[in-house]
Amino acid sequence: MKKIAPHWQILIALILATGTAIVFRNITMTVSQDSAAQRFIMNAISVSEFVGKLFIRALQMIIVPLVVSSVIAGIASLGGVKGFGRLGMRTLGFYVGTSFAAIVVGLLLVNTIQPGLVDGKPNVEIREALQEKADSASDKEKSKVAEAGKRKPGDYADLFKKMIPENIFSAASSNGQLLGMIFFAILFAIAMTQLPRDNMLPILGSIQGVNDVMIRVTQWVMMFAPLGVFGLMIPTVFKSGPEIFLNLGKYFGTVLLALSIHLFVVMPLVLQYIAKVNPWAHFKAMKMALLTAFSTASSAATLPETMHCVQKNAGVSKRVSSFTLPLGATVNMDGTALYECVAVLFVAQVMGIEMGVAAQFAVVVTALLTSIGVAGIPSASLVAILLILRSSNIPNAEMAIVALLSVDRLLDMSRTAVNVFGDSCAAVTIASLEGEKDDNF
Repeated sequence: MKKIAPHWQILIALILATGTAIVFRNITMTVSQDSAAQRFIMNAISVSEFVGKLFIRALQMIIVPLVVSSVIAGIASLGGVKGFGRLGMRTLGFYVGTSFAAIVVGLLLVNTIQPGLVDGKPNVEIREALQEKADSASDKEKSKVAEAGKRKPGDYADLFKKMIPENIFSAASSNGQLLGMIFFAILFAIAMTQLPRDNMLPILGSIQGVNDVMIRVTQWVMMFAPLGVFGLMIPTVFKSGPEIFLNLGKYFGTVLLALSIHLFVVMPLVLQYIAKVNPWAHFKAMKMALLTAFSTASSAATLPETMHCVQKNAGVSKRVSSFTLPLGATVNMDGTALYECVAVLFVAQVMGIEMGVAAQFAVVVTALLTSIGVAGIPSASLVAILLILRSSNIPNAEMAIVALLSVDRLLDMSRTAVNVFGDSCAAVTIASLEGEKDDNF
């Protein structure tokens, strides 16, 4: 019997989990609170969450050794650092350019569709719905927003501090310290290239061996991806339910349409005309990474699979992919920047705050900077949106964010997939500009 391809396995898991969660949700709405059916469903949801968390932890477990060994082996194998500065500038320029393009797409759509207005006036029903959702939000959601609200603009300077961690082992064991790890790995690799060849080769061979081992471990972990995706999706759909679209459907539609335009129009044009790559071929190469990103809603957790797809399927060298992808997972947030822009203008529309060209330009600039500057900060998008709302003098910012957070999971999954695809496009484009070419593309 022919084996089902891995990406089809994940897609089937997504569909089955969604259907199961909807059935569970409908049953809980028709039975009593203490019934056997209710208890069974709650236990099933708990088991699903446990399985999903195990999968996420397994992905996170392999990030540090995979990224460090890949970065060091990729750079040190060059035998020198010629062209490395050019590689870095091209990568950063690509990330800034595509993030700006994503924000502009979001800005144009939110001004065209105007999801927070009705006949040019603030939608009172949506405002009341936001207030209701904010009041009914869980204590965990409220505490996340409260914690994000404590952040100040000056905190974003910590990004540079995180690039140079006091203790590399502590940085490797802490969430949000990927940038410091990458910086150390780059320094280590450059230092290796300065050693006599006979001294450097044994170290390089060992690190390359570690990298090969971690690639194999990644393949083992991804064998359980369908089960992990199933476990992650059931509680997500069960808690959200279809009713979230009743009052916020126009807002959801605007964000998803903007993300789709960036994913299926803007980035393919970049691939076609700058990278000289067939966009459809690249989508096929990245299908496993995109499904993993959508399921996990984490660019960092998806990084091992992203690196595998870019190197094995898209034919990008370790030299380019080991630099662009870990950096992109940390600072390149096309989907997040787009989302920030739409969310801020949506809230402004609902609250009746008119934003002129200058104010919207300020939102664009702030969204671009915060999408990079919040790297490593917990609840990064919340911090960025709160900062923009406050700098734009929009009232009740915390209330609006609590309400949007309560229905944010699907959008989070979607923008993560856009973020990951943007990282992969960067790797392919930079590889093309550096003179690499895969015959399959």
